[in-house]
Amino acid sequence: MINLKKIKNPMPEQDPQVRARNFEEVAQGYTAEMAINEAMRCLKCRTKPCTGGCPVMVQIPEFVAKVAEGEFEEAFQIIAETSALPRVCGRVCPQENQCEGVCVRGVKGEPVSIGRLERFVADWHAEHEEEMGELLRYEDALRAAPANGKRVAVVGAGPAGLTCAGDLIAKGYEVTVYESLHKPGGVLAYGIPEFRLPKSIVSAEVDKLAEKGVTFINNAIIGRSETIDELLDEEGFDAVFVGTGAGLPSFMNIPGENLLGVCSANEYLTRINLMKGYLDDYDTPVPPGKRIAVIGGGNVAMDAARCAMRMGAEKVYIIYRRSMEEIPARAEEIHHAIEEGIDFQLLRNPVQILGDKDGRVNGIECVKMELGEPDASGRRRPVEIEGSNYILDVDAVIMSIGTKLNTLILDTTENLAANDRGGIGTDDGAATNRPGVYAGGDAVTGAATVILAMGAGKTAAASIDDYLK
Repeated sequence: MINLKKIKNPMPEQDPQVRARNFEEVAQGYTAEMAINEAMRCLKCRTKPCTGGCPVMVQIPEFVAKVAEGEFEEAFQIIAETSALPRVCGRVCPQENQCEGVCVRGVKGEPVSIGRLERFVADWHAEHEEEMGELLRYEDALRAAPANGKRVAVVGAGPAGLTCAGDLIAKGYEVTVYESLHKPGGVLAYGIPEFRLPKSIVSAEVDKLAEKGVTFINNAIIGRSETIDELLDEEGFDAVFVGTGAGLPSFMNIPGENLLGVCSANEYLTRINLMKGYLDDYDTPVPPGKRIAVIGGGNVAMDAARCAMRMGAEKVYIIYRRSMEEIPARAEEIHHAIEEGIDFQLLRNPVQILGDKDGRVNGIECVKMELGEPDASGRRRPVEIEGSNYILDVDAVIMSIGTKLNTLILDTTENLAANDRGGIGTDDGAATNRPGVYAGGDAVTGAATVILAMGAGKTAAASIDDYLK
């Protein structure tokens, strides 16, 4: 007899054939009944390994228990104690490698769908917030610390910066967030597609921070318009947090990368997501293509490939030099991409991009690979198979092989030390070698996940509070 308690409750999704041509959210979310049934699978472990697996330490068994009881608002309040962006995290966190990866239920069955439950709870709260408005505002006011007269500047309105700002405003600080783009959100706004994370959710989270008193200044490139030293010495801020991310694209330096029709995934996704290139009433130029090759195997590559399909491509390839076992993207992302018709060219590596007489892409030459001995990352190193070259007929190429750290803050901040990865150097508390200057997220570690950046923002907020006290 099948033990239904060991089997996850599936989440409704759009049909692959339909969703591959629209930007509406793929996953439809749990109903209340589904959420309660899934929450009842939790074993309520006293050791709480799931909480230990969460970078922001959400009290998972406690909120899941409330869901099982149908107490959805109480569940939300437990999550909100430590997570500033639950609607975001419930959608984009790699839970399979974090909280769900250490769930005891997963030892002999399937782990509890913690991420889906977090999403349900946060969405339920958002849907009912207006009717509970006065009560919630009253409770927020009770929790808020009185203004302490200290001012903190946050550089970058991505997940690290938004989390740091949210924690500091709740502690009574006056917080100003400087964002280089025309809209806050960072990678949440420009990187993650609408079908995975609706931009209305990002805007709503930013609006909540603004309502609590956070000031947002957009189109402000710190290091150009003002320096970190000027924020401290001339603007009068008592501390600064740097959460500028790692947004410089990487390229392979192979022949043909300068052809028309080649772009980075950063540019492609920014034009579609932040600049609304997927909407007919926005005149946003997006690199065209009917047959598109996306180079890389991470989440960004999956996002670019799935966006390309939705933008009207007839054929989209993912070219990745290792096998499916080594591919770094989330399992759900890969599953969705396959369902939507993306062609995975695995154990393949581009050697040159081909062009026509007008300098436009008309093909890409690849070589087949096989896996050799493990490299420094622990994954088996791909080795070329001599004489295995072949050509794919494509008219656009999107490079998604990672990002590099932007050194603008390091270059323009006197005596600010770097770490061995080229990012801003910090201690375990997010403090740099400059008093009053803190940093976290991708600006320190290089490209990582949204939830890790949020964890860094929380750590920095606590350290800044200790410093200014």
